[in-house]
Amino acid sequence: MKNDRQSKILGIIEQEPIDTQELLQLRLQEMGIRCTQATISRDIKQLHLIKEPIGQGRYRYAVSSQRNRLNVADKLRTIFRESIVSVDFAQNIVVVKTMAGLANAAAAALDGMNIPYMVGTLAGDDTAFLVMRDTESARSFCADIHEMLK
Repeated sequence: MKNDRQSKILGIIEQEPIDTQELLQLRLQEMGIRCTQATISRDIKQLHLIKEPIGQGRYRYAVSSQRNRLNVADKLRTIFRESIVSVDFAQNIVVVKTMAGLANAAAAALDGMNIPYMVGTLAGDDTAFLVMRDTESARSFCADIHEMLK
């Protein structure tokens, strides 16, 4: 139900300039979807919608260009919290130890983030090697991961 509603919201804002939650709620009701303003507000947050100017002082809801990046970051946090056993570095190489079978998922999530100071990843079953541009990048990355795991 939620996925269907959010899919409809994306379709609606693609088709016409919607500038208020009330108008969005009305369009959903016309499609037979009953929901509250609070539900729409949550959907807007979860879909990372923004208001963009369309001229003459008017605005419309649109998908944020950072939506994919934010979704990947959320997924990465979830993967890390659930799978990372340890993380350490030596010079510019970061070694990430995971639960069995999860190193590829962690490495793929990192690759998808387009981290500018990361050259690339190589993953096995429970270990991923991350090649960073320099030692300071590796140190900083490890500190960030340790903070994320707390």
